[in-house]
Amino acid sequence: MWSYRLNPDEKINEGRRFTRSELLEMSTYKLRNICYQYKIIKAYQREYDREKLIEIILKYRGVKEPELIDKKKEGGLERIQECLLENSLTKLDNLDKIKLPAKISVYPEVGINREDRYKVIIENDLEESNVLLVNGENYLCGIFNLNKDQDDTYYLYANKDNLRLDGLDNKNYCFLFFRKNESEYLYKTYYQDKKLPPINLYHYRVPIIDFEIKRLEETKAVLCIDFGTSNTTAGAYLDSNYVSSPSYNDILNNNIKINEINFVKFPNTSSKEEKWIEIMPSTVYVLDCKDKDNIKYLFGYEALDRMKKNDYSSNASSFQGIKRWVNNYQQEEEIYDEKGNIAIVKRGDIIKAYIDYVIQVAEQSFKCKFKNIHISSPVKMKAQFIEMFKEIMYDYNIEEKNVLDEGISVLYNTIANIIKSGNFADGQEYKALVIDCGGGTTDLSSCSFQIEEGDISYRVYIKTGYENGDTNFGGNNITYRIMQYMKIVFAHYYKNNGEIIDIDELIPIPAVDIFRIVDEIGVKEIYKKFVESYQEVESIIPTRFKEYENKTSAEYQKVKNNFYFLWELAENMKKQFFKRTNIIRNKFDSSGFEIVDSDLHITSLSKWNLSIMNDGVLETVHKFPDVVFNIKEITKLIKADIYDIVRKFLEKFYEERELMDYSIIKLTGQSCKIDIFKEALKEFVPGKSIEFKQKGTDEGQSLELKLACLRGVIKYMKSRKLGDIEVTIENAAPVVPYYLTAQTFTGKEKIVIKRQERTDEAKGFISKPISTEKVNFYLKSDDGTIEKEYIYENDIDKYVFMEVDKIISEYEGKIIQEETDNIRNGEIKFFVYTDEKSWGFYVLPVCRKDEKLHVGERKYFAFEDDLSKLDFFDGLK
Repeated sequence: MWSYRLNPDEKINEGRRFTRSELLEMSTYKLRNICYQYKIIKAYQREYDREKLIEIILKYRGVKEPELIDKKKEGGLERIQECLLENSLTKLDNLDKIKLPAKISVYPEVGINREDRYKVIIENDLEESNVLLVNGENYLCGIFNLNKDQDDTYYLYANKDNLRLDGLDNKNYCFLFFRKNESEYLYKTYYQDKKLPPINLYHYRVPIIDFEIKRLEETKAVLCIDFGTSNTTAGAYLDSNYVSSPSYNDILNNNIKINEINFVKFPNTSSKEEKWIEIMPSTVYVLDCKDKDNIKYLFGYEALDRMKKNDYSSNASSFQGIKRWVNNYQQEEEIYDEKGNIAIVKRGDIIKAYIDYVIQVAEQSFKCKFKNIHISSPVKMKAQFIEMFKEIMYDYNIEEKNVLDEGISVLYNTIANIIKSGNFADGQEYKALVIDCGGGTTDLSSCSFQIEEGDISYRVYIKTGYENGDTNFGGNNITYRIMQYMKIVFAHYYKNNGEIIDIDELIPIPAVDIFRIVDEIGVKEIYKKFVESYQEVESIIPTRFKEYENKTSAEYQKVKNNFYFLWELAENMKKQFFKRTNIIRNKFDSSGFEIVDSDLHITSLSKWNLSIMNDGVLETVHKFPDVVFNIKEITKLIKADIYDIVRKFLEKFYEERELMDYSIIKLTGQSCKIDIFKEALKEFVPGKSIEFKQKGTDEGQSLELKLACLRGVIKYMKSRKLGDIEVTIENAAPVVPYYLTAQTFTGKEKIVIKRQERTDEAKGFISKPISTEKVNFYLKSDDGTIEKEYIYENDIDKYVFMEVDKIISEYEGKIIQEETDNIRNGEIKFFVYTDEKSWGFYVLPVCRKDEKLHVGERKYFAFEDDLSKLDFFDGLK
């Protein structure tokens, strides 16, 4: 059987040592676990405070880390300059054993990082250390760090705040390299206010053949950002004139490709070696909020890494899925940092900080300043996203006239490829459906397009519209379903002496019949027993940490760790299984386990950390369970969920025989690489109609699905700039996938807005007596489930007299005269209508009082408060 295995391996990584900075980032709970794991009996058998635990661990398992000057401290540069002037500088003979790059170009606004690839080869006793940049007069121009890459090979790093390169006349630059003792002396001099005793600073002085100071130029290029619920990408088309003098070092290193699409790479600190990849999690972590005007955050992988190091039990605030805040970005959040400081910030400020960071990394990557920004948005909420970004990103030119929504962006990428290949019929209309399964939502858009080859350019005509969506289904739902299954399996394993529960016991339906059963009885019935089992095992492996807020902090931290630990396991396993490799089994183990079977993937973990409820006490288990997960059971687990979302989107097209009119069914979003999507689509359309690429490397294929949207936007911006493709886009009003109802005085339900009406035409009303103080409206899904309840508070004192002609002209297309003429004395008609620029509805009351029409307060209600209504990280899952 294909499987994914968790296998016990009692070996502990004997070489694991801890630095002080690592330990300072950890919670007391995790520090005690380290003492337990490494049998530091003195510590875990007695109660010690956090500082004492750190000292004990350092004593037995500590390793001294390089003391590198990588963060700015006021007065530090001046203290180092004074140190150079007051101490003896003794030059050591390097005999060409330190080899520098022939040319070094520094941009003071961004500094230097690993991606700049300034490599230093050292063949003497130097280690990771501090390096000083001085000119011919020993003036300190900056502080650099040597960071190890491989044996004898290091990279230069420099924090922009530790450079002072303005107004320099002397051009004879040198690097001063120091041995360990001297480097640590410089470190203490920089960070300590107290003056140190003088020493002889032995150093290696290495001249820099060509040192260049450059400034970032402002570019007219547009930085395109695909801001996702789970992940974010960014990139730009950089032509030969995007700046007057591009960074030749980056061109040589292939970091900048002239006259091509360039993607921004973000630091991935979650792996042992620092990597830079084209995708960054949409996650924010509050690092320091003591200064309310200068709050410091961590973003992306750095945020996730910090959360993981703290066993997900830090008091600091963290936010995932911040894209969901579009409808309430002005709402305030109370945030905390690790030291307990509190600040009040608007959600929009957190989003701005995240986008600012994306732009900052882009400027570091492409060595330019961006002012023109394009941020993609969901088709149904384009107006809201534009409004939000224009307000919060006030210091940039936010594209608003030529904004592509996410669905059209993906399609335009396909159209540009069709034009490039020449594989189209001139003037023929093509129709496409785009299914975008993102991290938190799934959307369906329909598009029709024509391509004409003109005399001076191609002409492309696109008509698009939002057809359907699900704010409660995305890639995170699949992760959550796998997490639920893992929790059930582990709970059964620990409570039944290693017994393994089978997926068929939880979903007692043959896998081949799942599609048919979903059609007959619905998806909820498929998972009924599964969900009941999940609820039952909460008493064994609790994960609903919000319900433990009134318990002890230790209990709360253990339960919170349970959730995030299982979530991370599920996310990793999902990625491994659906990479389309020969991996059909997966297990979790410590890093010491040796892989034997080629189809078995080992997810290496530093430790196993689940807390099990035993007689009312949470006991932490460190032993790896001997459990194997296989792809067959995981496929069965998520099959009904995926089929249900595809059926929801395509059933109407199928029943009305419209599907065959579509020549392209485009799947996009990272989750769409799962084969079940394609299998489900084949129930409705021929396989040949489905555009679904499975080429390239495992990680490349997954990344390509995420980059499809961004690539389309950049190609569109490039075409507009070069004029080789003229694009005309007509956006049809989105379809409302809900019913809106209200109740009459008899209790009978009245449909005010019908499902599947477009937002430029959906309207209705309900009549009430003039004494009515409130009206309840109900938003319902296609199966009749109440998604949301709204209350319109009616204040008759705010009504104003208005002539009927003015009402009709002001609300043209929404209210007709016939509907106002028949309003009786003492009656209010609550007119309800939608607007194609808003994802919601308006309520406008009109009454007749003393034979005259009066108009009440118009109020707007959003269909969805958040872009995605389901929050997996609310502590109630």
